Amino acid sequence: MSLVPSTSISNNHKLYFSKNELSKILNLYSLGVSNGSWKDYSILFAKNEANFYIYKHTLASPEWILNKFLEKKRKKIFYKLINKNYNNKFDNLDNLIRILFRKNIYLTN
Repeated sequence: MSLVPSTSISNNHKLYFSKNELSKILNLYSLGVSNGSWKDYSILFAKNEANFYIYKHTLASPEWILNKFLEKKRKKIFYKLINKNYNNKFDNLDNLIRILFRKNIYLTN
């Protein structure tokens, strides 16, 4: 007899950040916190996407959204960097982090 309901297996279709990806994102986030640009973050996992929200103030809307999503047509994972004035798609996380690092350094100097 199984103690885990059979429906738990079918709900395991969410997309997550890997340990390596989350480490890179949190390293960049810690730089933003240390220079006073960012104050809070949140993470949301959905069926075909994972989002990392970066907030300038705790009660404000997110300043940046790092989105990892599965494009079903190509069956490939892409990353998107979203801001009120910026929306760009990347093939890998390193390029997204490089752009966000440049924009964060530019904003604080």
